[in-house]
Amino acid sequence: MKKIQIFDPALCCSSGVCGVDVDQALVCFSADVDWAKQNGALLERFNLAQQPIVFAENAVVRGLLERSGESALPVTLVDGELALAGRYPTRDELTRWAAITPASTAPAPTASNVPAAASSAAAGSCCSGARCC
Repeated sequence: MKKIQIFDPALCCSSGVCGVDVDQALVCFSADVDWAKQNGALLERFNLAQQPIVFAENAVVRGLLERSGESALPVTLVDGELALAGRYPTRDELTRWAAITPASTAPAPTASNVPAAASSAAAGSCCSGARCC
């Protein structure tokens, strides 16, 4: 199985799904990450605000940041090789890289099919207002 690593920009908490003004793209991506892990994907996420040394120690990520700056984030590596920069992978991409079988795939969450309760629960998570994890 391939190892997928996501290098996030500086986020308030490990998932970025916290605080009062939650980015819907992060809500959807976080759901995709959970889904992929539940289906056997070997996936790690690193947050620039919480784990800067991991960014500095990875030659691919460090080089990309030196050339392009933080606008290159998020960065996705698959088995240590650059797969994406500047956006999060889709559920289809995670499925392909992790070799998840089609029988276990479910529709990816979108702004229209994520229940309001999930969004408000995320907003009320560990990071509310100025208080952050």
